[in-house]
Amino acid sequence: MGEGERVLSQQERLSELLELLAKRESVSVELAAQELRVSPATVRRDMGRLAQQQVLVRTRGGAVASNLAPDLPLHCKADRHADRKQRIAAAAARLVRPGMVVGLNGGTTTTEAARAIAARETAGVGVTVVTNALNIAAELVVRSHVRVVVTGGVARPQSHELLGDLAGRMLDGLTIDLMLLGVDALDPDQGATAHHEGEAGINRMMTDRAQRVIVLADSSKLLKSAFARICRTGRIDTLITDTSADDAAVKSFQALGVSVIRA
Repeated sequence: MGEGERVLSQQERLSELLELLAKRESVSVELAAQELRVSPATVRRDMGRLAQQQVLVRTRGGAVASNLAPDLPLHCKADRHADRKQRIAAAAARLVRPGMVVGLNGGTTTTEAARAIAARETAGVGVTVVTNALNIAAELVVRSHVRVVVTGGVARPQSHELLGDLAGRMLDGLTIDLMLLGVDALDPDQGATAHHEGEAGINRMMTDRAQRVIVLADSSKLLKSAFARICRTGRIDTLITDTSADDAAVKSFQALGVSVIRA
C-alpha cells in the first residue's frame, strides 16, 4: 500500500468507485485513484472486478458506466450507508408484533430488517414473512420462530428477487399486515420507485396486498425518482429514514399524510 492510501474494504472501494461513475459517464484510473485516495493499481483491479459483473465497461485508461450501472448487484450496495440502514431496520423491526404477516421485498435495507426481526425473538414468535427475495428467505428459514413464505418467479441475480407472473399469481391469495418496502428512490410527487420495471411490478403487487405500507429509505434516496413506480405516496403509511434527512424533505412527506420516523 502506498503512502497516504486509504484503508478500505474491497466492498467499500467498489461502492465508492461506482458512486463516482454514477456522477460521471466516464472516469480515468488516475482520477479515480485521486478521488478515492488509493493506488492506480488498486483502481485497475477494482475496475476489472466490476467489468466482470457488467456494471462498467473498461476503456483505455479508465472505464465508462454500462447500461446496468444504476442497478448494481446487491453485494455492491451492501456497504453504502450501512449504519443508517441498520438503524432504519431496527426501527422497522420494532413495529412487528407476534402473529403478523410481514412482507419484505429485496434490497440491503430490507435484508437488515429481516435480520433485526429474527434477532427480536419475542417479536418474531408467530411472525410469517412473505418475501420474493431469495437471500432473505435463506437467512430466515433457519429461524424456528419465523415462518417463511417465498413467492414463485424467476430469480434476478442483481437483487436476488423473484419476478414474473408466477409471483403475482401466488400473491393474489395472500393478505399482508405490514409491508416493509425497500425502494431505490422516494419523492412526494412521484412516489416510491425502482430502477428495474420487473422489480417495481412485483413490489407493487406486494404493496397492493398489504394493510399498511412502511417504506424503508435512507436520506440519500429522498426527493429522487427512478425509472418505474412501485406506488404513489398516498399509499404509504409510514416512512422510516435516518436522522440526516432534510427537514424540508420530511415535511413534504408529512404534508401528504405520511408518518415519518427518523432513526
